[in-house]
Parts: sequence; structure tokens; C-alpha cells
Amino acid sequence: RPAAAAPAAKAQRTVLFMGDSLSAGYGLAAPQGWVALTAQRIAQSKPGWRAVNASISGETTAGGAARIAGELQRNRPAVVVIELGSNDGLRGLPLAQSRANLERMIQAAQAAKAQVLLIGMRMPPNLGREYTEGFERNYRELAQKYSAPLLPFLLEPVAADRNNFQNDNLHPTAAAQPALRDHVWSKLGPMLK
Repeated sequence: RPAAAAPAAKAQRTVLFMGDSLSAGYGLAAPQGWVALTAQRIAQSKPGWRAVNASISGETTAGGAARIAGELQRNRPAVVVIELGSNDGLRGLPLAQSRANLERMIQAAQAAKAQVLLIGMRMPPNLGREYTEGFERNYRELAQKYSAPLLPFLLEPVAADRNNFQNDNLHPTAAAQPALRDHVWSKLGPMLK
């Protein structure tokens, strides 16, 4: 009898998504966002894994850093996907502050024995070259420092075409979400062993 129970005893492993509106599916029906689509793919192709989306629209790196300990405790993830920074950038918050918050999140996740996938963003050029380059550099340097896989730019597959975005020109449409799912999966899929 115990032998039959063994697979159930091996608790599901969790992928925790900590993101902002881009991951929370802003302006979309719940099943349409790339994280929901990723959760579907995990359910279909990675038995023993599940996805938890703890993303919040409007979230900053400070919010993520403040919430990560509770989310780690609640969900005990094996993998943490961090997609934060856009709202810091759009508000022009100091780069050092954003970097310190992201670093706190990576450290907390790794201390909890979770692997981290860091998803970077790019800022519009109107913030100035120094800011936009520093913004991108934060992700690169943190990924290197903590040996974490990095997806440099979440919106890379859809960014060039205005038609991929909702009227606010910030949030991708439902039709663009599968491309984001596939883009993230290129890094996330191999982590779900």
C-alpha cells in the first residue's frame, strides 16, 4: 500500500511568479496572460510542477522585496520568476534602489533554496541614455553575480509592433501573450527538472 502513496507524497514543486501588471495580465481575461498560459503548459508538460502567480499590477521592486519572504514561506517554491522593475523605471526611481530591491529578492529566494529566473525590462529612450543603459545593466549584473538565468527583455518578441499593445501602449494584447509565454519558456522550461 505505501508504495502506491509514494508519488502523492512527493509534493508538487512550485514555480512562483513575482511580477507587475505585465505578469498579472493587466487588461486581459484571467486565462489570457502569459503566466496563465505558462501555468497551462506546466500542467500539460511538467507533471509534478504547478505555477503560483503572485504578480500585482503596479508593483515596484520595493513592493516585491517587501512581499517575497511571505510568498516564499506560503508557497515554498523551487523556482522563483522575478519580473519587476518596469514601474520603478516609469517613475524614474533611483537605479541603485531598484537594484538593491531586486538583489534582496534574489538573495531571499536563493536562501530558501529556490532557483531564480530574472526577467529584465527596457525603458523608453525618453528617460535618457544613462538611465536606460543603467536599467538594463542592473539585470545583467545581478544575474551574473547570483548565477541566475536571465531573460534580458520580456517584451522582446512583441515590442517592435505597436499592434501588439493595448491602447495604453504599455501592456501587450491577449494575442501577443503566447509569444511572451514561449519567450519566457525558452529559459524557464529547462529549469523545471
